[in-house]
Amino acid sequence: MIDIASPAAISHNSAMQVVITAVGPDNRGLADPIVHHVTGAGANIHEIQMYDHDSERLFAMLLRIEWPADQAPLSHLRRDMTEIGRLKNLSIRTWSRDERPDSPRLAICTTYRQEPATALLQAIRDQRLRATPAVIIGNRDACRSLSEQYQVPWGQIGDERGNPDHEKLVGLLDEHQADYVILARYMRVLPAKVCWEFAGRIINLHHGLLPPFPGFQPYEDAHQHRMLTYGATVHFIVPELDAGNQIIHQSTFTVFPETPLAEIKRFGEAEHEPACLLEGVRRVVDREVEMHFHRVVRRKPTS
Repeated sequence: MIDIASPAAISHNSAMQVVITAVGPDNRGLADPIVHHVTGAGANIHEIQMYDHDSERLFAMLLRIEWPADQAPLSHLRRDMTEIGRLKNLSIRTWSRDERPDSPRLAICTTYRQEPATALLQAIRDQRLRATPAVIIGNRDACRSLSEQYQVPWGQIGDERGNPDHEKLVGLLDEHQADYVILARYMRVLPAKVCWEFAGRIINLHHGLLPPFPGFQPYEDAHQHRMLTYGATVHFIVPELDAGNQIIHQSTFTVFPETPLAEIKRFGEAEHEPACLLEGVRRVVDREVEMHFHRVVRRKPTS
């Protein structure tokens, strides 16, 4: 049974911003029960995005609402969305940053390099980043030692060749109640389904300036163009879209002409990229920015 509160009885004095994502096999009438439920309960819809991936027969929806938490606890909405998901064969997640406003839980995804993840873990330990490291996930074992060093659970999702099990990844994110997924030089492409399940909550560190230097070798590409300025980009992940409006933070460093590529990469990977990631994550954790309609916007300071 799905409970719907009476709209007339609801006050919006303690409304919560809630994001609902629904992903599953494409079919008719998938969005209707979700939208009807939240509006019938008195919620205000601030954003709705729906996607129909014909090639994969995949339906995906994001709904950002203002939920009247003083009259209906978020746990009730989450329960009802889970029931709708069961009936419609949808994977539905109901998430609100307001549940953990002071210390959101981070899932840190890694492949080889330890420096970006270490920068986050050290900042959290030193109370320079107000967050909780929920789990470290790797498709390789290179960063497993960080789990022991900082006493954070470890999740291995890769096989002997580093091929990731994305279903296991999603299971770990749910198990550890991750608020944000940090791709700290995680060198695998997430499938669209995973991106939509955690839409607006996946933060990626790209080791080059976007949009001019995308791809897996931005240092090499910039060096080939005889650039003297190199950089890194922190952005939200949006499937099928280039990072542009989704950029959270960028930083750069300059070099002298004829600086060897190896020296540029050594400084960029060991020092510059970790600092860039830390500042980008801090902006999100401190709620200075968030993503609306595929665009990063600056939040208005609260008085």
